[in-house]
Amino acid sequence: MSDITFTMVKPTAVANGHAGAILAKITEGGFRISAMKMLRLSIAEAEAFYAVHKDRPFFGELTQFMSSGPIVAAVLEKENAVEDYRKLIGATNPAEAAEGTIRKQFATSIGENAVHGSDSNDNAEIEAGFFFGFKDMF
Repeated sequence: MSDITFTMVKPTAVANGHAGAILAKITEGGFRISAMKMLRLSIAEAEAFYAVHKDRPFFGELTQFMSSGPIVAAVLEKENAVEDYRKLIGATNPAEAAEGTIRKQFATSIGENAVHGSDSNDNAEIEAGFFFGFKDMF
């Protein structure tokens, strides 16, 4: 069990003006934001972040999308953070996501599913470290 997880509000959700509402749902869900910034990933940065998927057929589309506009990256704290955040965001496919979840409410498609959420405690640490150093987290 870990006390942190990592999230990104993806480009379409930011462009559609949903970043604030998504962050509100996160804090209402009991998470504390310990680090946050808005930035635009380069293709190379998106490829590095999603390198685990480099052999998957969607890799090019994913990295193009994630570098297409600004994102909001954040480290979230809460007991059992990864598992609880995965429940809050819902299924990757918004059509299959439970009512009240972030992806059900804000996603436009399976590819543009509003937010990224770490899938394991180890990946939460790696992903948070990709964007933030120790001095960046409060």
